[in-house]
Amino acid sequence: MLTLDTAGRSTPPEWAVRQRHLFDQMDRAAPRFVEKYTRPDGTFIWRDEWPGMDGSDDGYESYLGFPLFYMLGGSEQIHAMSRRLWNAVTWQFTQFGTVVREFDRYYDWMHHGESYTFLHYFGLADPDYYVDRQRALRFAAMYIGEDPEAPNWDPEHRIIRSPINGAAGPCLEMQWDDWVTHRDNLSPYLAPYEDIPGHESDDPFVKLDWSDDAVYERILQTMNARMVPGDVPLNLNATSLVTNAYLYTGEGKYKQWVLDYLQAWVERTAANDGLIPDNVGPTGKIGERMGGKWWGGYYGWRWPHGGRVMLEALCNAGCNATLLTGDPSWLDLFRSQADRLWEMRREENGQIMIPNKHGEKGWFEYIPHTSSPTLRLLMHAYAVGRQQQDLDRIQAQYGDRPLLSDKPLPRCGKGGNFAAHEWFEYIVGRNPDFPQRILNATHTEMSRRLDRIDSESLDWRTWNDGPEWQDVHHWQNINPVIPEGLMQMAMGTPTAVYHGGMVHAAVRYFDPVARRPGLPPHVAALVDTVETDHIHLHLVNTDIVAGKEVLVQAGGCAEHRFTDVRADDDESAPADVDDRYVRVRLAPAAQARLRLGLRRFAHRPTYAHPQYD
Repeated sequence: MLTLDTAGRSTPPEWAVRQRHLFDQMDRAAPRFVEKYTRPDGTFIWRDEWPGMDGSDDGYESYLGFPLFYMLGGSEQIHAMSRRLWNAVTWQFTQFGTVVREFDRYYDWMHHGESYTFLHYFGLADPDYYVDRQRALRFAAMYIGEDPEAPNWDPEHRIIRSPINGAAGPCLEMQWDDWVTHRDNLSPYLAPYEDIPGHESDDPFVKLDWSDDAVYERILQTMNARMVPGDVPLNLNATSLVTNAYLYTGEGKYKQWVLDYLQAWVERTAANDGLIPDNVGPTGKIGERMGGKWWGGYYGWRWPHGGRVMLEALCNAGCNATLLTGDPSWLDLFRSQADRLWEMRREENGQIMIPNKHGEKGWFEYIPHTSSPTLRLLMHAYAVGRQQQDLDRIQAQYGDRPLLSDKPLPRCGKGGNFAAHEWFEYIVGRNPDFPQRILNATHTEMSRRLDRIDSESLDWRTWNDGPEWQDVHHWQNINPVIPEGLMQMAMGTPTAVYHGGMVHAAVRYFDPVARRPGLPPHVAALVDTVETDHIHLHLVNTDIVAGKEVLVQAGGCAEHRFTDVRADDDESAPADVDDRYVRVRLAPAAQARLRLGLRRFAHRPTYAHPQYD
């Protein structure tokens, strides 16, 4: 392993000092959050009963930032806390009946995706933690046909047998109580169909009152007749769960399942004139339970969110397959759907709009292309596959945009999520203020959340979050550990797509002295250039007294390989590396600006940590 030595004290840049300050503040804020809202056993201070199939995802989302923060360099206390809290959420929702065998009894893969990103972060944090590894293999078995208690997979027809699935297997008939916590929440959405018996409408925007028992009964009957059993593209998010198992073991069966399942949807799309059908029936036939219609499936082209979440699943599956094979053509299914939507664009009041939904009368609900999911997902696809074609698509849709310095700060979503736009604009040279903007946004959001923690009552019944059942979302909206902006800075990645994506990073870090993942104390990092064959990395030791060592890994899962390295102030030829790792020794208050040559997808991806000696 090549070792670089950097000497000479200098004044650290402002971004480095502020980055390290946020590390310290998150370490201090986490216990305050947990101590206020949980019992001594780690369970939420909350109600004793929780009906329906929803909710555990929100429990897990409440702490998603904890293992991610540790993997970046947060304290060992945060690491231990994240595992204790995962177990507490699992136990509490098992008592509610939502979770069995440590996994959701059944639900959909938008919500599973929100929950089980946690497992991926655990793998990155400590691949040798035996319990995590065994869970990863057990959970994957539920989807690849190896668990008789969860027969979700039909290998003959290459389908996941229901849109609602989990540890209890496929849900073949949804029950009255399954949606009980959703009924008030779903009334503002479009009805699942325009032709629900007794409530037929020529208006594609028709809505129904789910709180009315007679209306709800008819909705449930129609959904059961059309949506289950069968498969939907949303289930492609399950490829992340199976990829997670592969990253622990390297076993080919997991890789093959991901490719086979994605290929099945590629073939269905080709059979549907290049548009992905949002439903297939129990024998894999398009529209089998929908009267031949290729639209109308669960989380499909119409209901509830239109193409937004479905497109995320296509992108996630393509990114996972690219990671497993090194072949970016696995993103073509997602690209093809982005292209079709772009082809159907139209202009309204000087703004380009693309369709988001499809119903009986064709495409409707045209939305601004700049706020559509396709643009942000193309940024993720480009970050993973590094294909010029994706950059061309982004440029065609984005155009020549002004610098973002005068725009509002990037918004932090639930679970601490930051979108890809600001980061993407930075790495292509159009957002030089990104480091300060993302640091400002993180500090502002932490302050807002801590203000709320300080000011509110412990009585969950007084939380002003909407209907009583909706309080399950409360903690994810106030967790002050929000490291995704730091991750974008340090790891050269847009972070994970929220509903089930994985981390696909340019680099990650290890502390060889403490023998653990993450940046060592006082060390700050900024990836300011990401190209196909190299990255540019700025490392700063903010400690003026003591030196630090850091291992830099090529790729989030060691899938890449460094070819050479050269310091910015070194005019000699680059030093050969030919390794997954480079060790950098930073003298007190020293900085290193490095150009690291990169050979992409040179290795089988793995969670395994480096040998420190």
